Amino acid sequence: MGWAGRLFDVRDTLVRILLLDLTGVGYLLFGTPAGHPPTVPQWILAVVAFAVALALHRRPLANLAGQTALLAVAIVVVDDTTIHQVGAGWALVELTVWARRPRVIWLAAGALATVALSDSIGVTVRQFAVGVLGLAVQVGLPLLLGMVIRTTRELSRQAEQRAREEQRRRESDHRAARADERSAIARELHDVVAHHVASMVLRVGVTRHVITDVDPRVGQVFDDVHSTGTAALADLRRLVAVLRDPDAVRGEATLTAIEPSAVPAALGAAVDRARQAGVTVEADVDAGVGSLDAVRGLAVLRLTQEALTNVVKHAGPAALARLSVSVVDGAVHWEVTDNGRGSVPAPVPPGGGHGITGMRERVDLLGGRLEVGPAGAGWRVATVLPAGSAGPSRYRGTATGPPASEVA
Repeated sequence: MGWAGRLFDVRDTLVRILLLDLTGVGYLLFGTPAGHPPTVPQWILAVVAFAVALALHRRPLANLAGQTALLAVAIVVVDDTTIHQVGAGWALVELTVWARRPRVIWLAAGALATVALSDSIGVTVRQFAVGVLGLAVQVGLPLLLGMVIRTTRELSRQAEQRAREEQRRRESDHRAARADERSAIARELHDVVAHHVASMVLRVGVTRHVITDVDPRVGQVFDDVHSTGTAALADLRRLVAVLRDPDAVRGEATLTAIEPSAVPAALGAAVDRARQAGVTVEADVDAGVGSLDAVRGLAVLRLTQEALTNVVKHAGPAALARLSVSVVDGAVHWEVTDNGRGSVPAPVPPGGGHGITGMRERVDLLGGRLEVGPAGAGWRVATVLPAGSAGPSRYRGTATGPPASEVA
């Protein structure tokens, strides 16, 4: 913001008017022509003008109307109208700066010019000409100053707007470049890795049919390699679909693979970390979690880690948390609750954190719906990840999130 924007900030209007009034008082005390001290009517009109300016400092049009009316009275009643000329001129400056419609500015300036010219009616042509030229100072100069300030503020606002638009454009270009790069990675991942994995699965399958006389233990190995490779292909296709969909991968989130058989142990480690922080955790984890596909297994692990972290942060070490993970007909039923008996959490800035948002996005990606809300004195976070889920859910924005103090 330039000097004009800082000097004519709307929040400082009262300060400007107060300084103007003090200047007027100084003029009445020390600035009047020698031998012509202010008269009583002059003091009365000046005090009224000062009071009107202070009372209407937030309403420039009303202030200008009042100052113009006082100028008209002063022209008739007193000889020295300097105070009222300056007051009306400054009111015109304020109106020119803040008026929303230019027509109001020109009508107000015309009314002020008419009142100012009335002082020259009935005098000589020379005096009338001097009065017309005086309008350049009394009306033209305030108009010019107000227009300069108004234009400067508008140019500053436009520059800030262009800067914001340029920033948004750069961010959009950056996101587009990242999306293009992810698409390229997805194609390379699919073309290279999936091709080799598919070739391996195909050769193992051919080997199982070509070699008929084989040790049963070797056959079990072939079967295990074939099923593992088929599952890897399914997981790979799902991850590739995520990479190709810009809406499915948001922010700085990354995808990390994990062996399905390692999920129960990873869940146990997450529970142990929460217990080490002082929270009592009761865990009921279905053994079938170890047979999930890699994507849903990773989702269950990340959800558990985030939910228990929230309990540690907001419910405190005196809380009791319960983790329940079960697999029913291929669908994963996951839930974390706490009794809310911990310490009072510290205030969270407006908007909270992004933990619940990230959990909801991950669940949506797998076709589920995250449920978050109070449960008695504590909180409950739960979801169902359907079997064979892939791609964003059709359920978006249906769950009601917790208050900011419960969001990590």
